[in-house]
Amino acid sequence: MKFRIKIKPKISYHISILVCFIILSYFAYKGIVAYLIHRELYGGGFDTLVLLRISISGIMLLLILLFIQFIKIPDLKSHRTILRGIFIGWTSVFIILVIVNLSSIYFIVLTALVSFFSLITLFSLEDQIKEEKNTLTEKEIYLLQQLAKKK
Repeated sequence: MKFRIKIKPKISYHISILVCFIILSYFAYKGIVAYLIHRELYGGGFDTLVLLRISISGIMLLLILLFIQFIKIPDLKSHRTILRGIFIGWTSVFIILVIVNLSSIYFIVLTALVSFFSLITLFSLEDQIKEEKNTLTEKEIYLLQQLAKKK
């Protein structure tokens, strides 16, 4: 499938980092507010709601750190595998949000857009991998020239 748009995987990682940061900020804020309310009403301790919101924030922080590490990978085939996983992850979050909590429309739209962008990046990456197979690197060209001089 020829795809005219050339999108680098790093852009998809940056968008995923942005969405994870938005989710992290939202749930960290909600968790802190829930903790403060729970502390005032019951005198301390953690409620299940507080722990869940802080846990989601922690998971998003870990995902951000993973995406930062994914940016450093130079191999296109590895990016293809990672982008497949990212697409499956964001799509599953989108489907779960639609089934469980249809009222959180902002998160549904956000995860749908990131999932769609990851899919477009994946198609673009497939074309880039095919083009890379048909081209020679500078080292291969040099070695072929050296081989031609010996004959």
